[in-house]
Amino acid sequence: MVIYRSRSLVTLIKSSYSYSVRRFCSSIIPSQLQKVGFIGLGNMGSRMANNLIKAGYNVAVHDINLSVIKVFSDKGITVKGTPMEVAEISDVVITMLPSPSHVLNVYTGPNGLLNGGSTVKPWLFIDSSTIDPQTTRKIYSAISNCVLIEKKDSWATPVMLDAPVSGGVPAAEAGTLTFMVGGPEEAYKAANHLFSSMGKNTIYCGSSGTGSAAKICNNLAMAVSMLGVSEAFVLGQSLGITATTLTKIFNSSSARCWSSDTYNPVPCVMEGVPSSRNYDGGFASTLMAKDLNLASESAKEVGLNCPLTSEAKDIFTKLCDEGHGRKDFSCVFRHFYSGKDEL
Repeated sequence: MVIYRSRSLVTLIKSSYSYSVRRFCSSIIPSQLQKVGFIGLGNMGSRMANNLIKAGYNVAVHDINLSVIKVFSDKGITVKGTPMEVAEISDVVITMLPSPSHVLNVYTGPNGLLNGGSTVKPWLFIDSSTIDPQTTRKIYSAISNCVLIEKKDSWATPVMLDAPVSGGVPAAEAGTLTFMVGGPEEAYKAANHLFSSMGKNTIYCGSSGTGSAAKICNNLAMAVSMLGVSEAFVLGQSLGITATTLTKIFNSSSARCWSSDTYNPVPCVMEGVPSSRNYDGGFASTLMAKDLNLASESAKEVGLNCPLTSEAKDIFTKLCDEGHGRKDFSCVFRHFYSGKDEL
C-alpha cells in the first residue's frame, strides 16, 4: 500500500464547529466552491482542513491513517475511502501530500482523483504539496485533458493550481500560511476565498509549476540559512561566546534571519520552537532532505551549478541516515555540528 499521508499526526482538531457559524460563513462562499475535498491529513493538512470547515465549507476528507479519519468522522465531517470517492462529491479538491510519488498516485493511480478517465466532477484541483515543477506540470497536463461532467459557472474544463505553503504547523493551525500559487490566473483569483480561509498571504507566481518552483527555492534558502546559523553558533560556543549572546547580536545586526529570530536551533534559547522540546513537532529532517533533493534535481534539469544545494542535501541526508530523520531539521545544530544546549 502506498502511504500518502502528509506529515504524521495523531493529536489534532480541538475546535468545535457551530452550525450557525458555518451557515453564516457559507453564505459568502462563491457557488462553485461550496463542496471541498481534502486529501492528506497530516500535521499540515489536518489543520488546513479544519480552517476550511470553520470558514463554512462543506468538506469531505480522505487519508489512509484511520485514526485521523476517525477524528474527523467523530466531528460529523464526511469521510471517504478513496480519492476517487472524494472527487465524485467535490467542486474543488485540495491535496497536501509528502512527495511527488504520493501526489501522482493520488491523482492518476487506481481509484485516484482522475480515475483514469476523461471526465471529472471537480472544476478545480489545488495541490499544496511540496513537489518538483516537472511533476506538477505532468499532473496539470493530465487534468487539462479531462472535461467537466457538469459545467460550473464559467468553467467548462477542469484546472489545476500548484499552491505549496510556508509557515509550518503553527501557521497552519492559526490560518496564517503563505501560499505560493502557479497556474491560470483566473482560477487563482476565483480561489482567493479558499486561500484566505487557510492563510494570510497568497502570492501569484505565474504559470503552472511556478508555485512548486517557488517553494523548493524557499526551502533551499531556509535549509542553507539554518546550516549557516547553526555553524556560527557552534563556532561561537567554541570561542567562548554563548548562543544567547550571539542571538542578541544576530537579531540586531546583519546576520538576522528566520533561523535566528523565529526558529532558533539552540535548546534553551527560545521558547515554543522545536529546539525547546527536543526537536519534536516541527519540520522533519526527512522532509527537508526530500525538498533539497527536489531542488538539486531541478537545478540539473536547467543545467545550473548549485554547490550549496548539494552540500545541504548531503548534510540532511546524513542526518537522516544516522536516525534523526523524524526530528525537526533544526536538530542539525545538535546532531551534525554537535552544538551544546544553552545552560
